[in-house]
Amino acid sequence: MYLGMYSFRGDPAELLAGHDRMLTLLPEGQLDLHLCVQTEDGIAILDTCPSREVFDRFSSGRAFQELVAAAGLPRPEIQHLGDVKSYVLPSGHTN
Repeated sequence: MYLGMYSFRGDPAELLAGHDRMLTLLPEGQLDLHLCVQTEDGIAILDTCPSREVFDRFSSGRAFQELVAAAGLPRPEIQHLGDVKSYVLPSGHTN
């Protein structure tokens, strides 16, 4: 599993509303691990893909650009974070 980050700069309240709109546009079950964090200058979305190649293809693709635009979000800065080595969820599920 590969983790990348999308940083959206602007009014956090407007960006959070855009993030909510974006989530409604995604097919059920598409997201494995997805976090949205409010930052000092906007929001950051940490999102996983099966591999870096899949992340690169998705984050640079037309479908992603259209999704962001349809949600009313600005173009994000994209950062590669790396391979997820382990995680723990509240349910006790680990990997």
